[in-house]
Amino acid sequence: MLILPFLFGIAASAGRVNHIPFFICWLLIYLFSFPLLQWVKTGRRERYIKPVTLYGLLLLPFAAYLLTAEPRLLVFALPLLPLFAVNLYYAKTKNERALLNDIAAVLAFCLILFPVFYVGGGENWRAATELFLLSALYFVGTAFYVKTVIRERNNTRFFYGSLLYHLLFVIIGAVLFPSLLVPLMVLLVRAAWLPKTGITAKRTGMLEIGFSLMLYVCVLVFYF
Repeated sequence: MLILPFLFGIAASAGRVNHIPFFICWLLIYLFSFPLLQWVKTGRRERYIKPVTLYGLLLLPFAAYLLTAEPRLLVFALPLLPLFAVNLYYAKTKNERALLNDIAAVLAFCLILFPVFYVGGGENWRAATELFLLSALYFVGTAFYVKTVIRERNNTRFFYGSLLYHLLFVIIGAVLFPSLLVPLMVLLVRAAWLPKTGITAKRTGMLEIGFSLMLYVCVLVFYF
């Protein structure tokens, strides 16, 4: 989720040198936000103050450089603030496993596609928007699917809710991304079959790397 929307943004535009410090900055934002959310959740300042300070200090020069080189990036950052506020709320209430919290995180990660596209000098904003929708729909579906193999393993209603979501994803995809129908069908089969196999959380995570790679390659080969 950290990497795929970033790669989609480059694929929809062109690779630029500034994408390198941009990705480092994006990675550091994630590394900074994770202990910060844990701090908010647990209130254990003594445990999390050091990583928050470390990643914050590492982040500053990269953020300063990017905003100097590309001042309009600040505009792209604005939609991330309310989404991060949602994450802060659920961390504070110790309910970060809530689906709404997952969706807010998904949208925040997927929105990075637009500034990456801008830095790459992209002109086809329709393609960028479609890839944002593809990313968001895919990762929200992943949130549903992962819950069916871990925390909601025995929840039949949640399982069928996940199936319904993936079926709607295929239907929407047939309209918006007809060239990607095969990988979307694969994701539907994944959601229907794998939760019944007793797959472990570790293997689920490893397979998701493969499914993400499948989607990325299919976008490169069939979408453009």
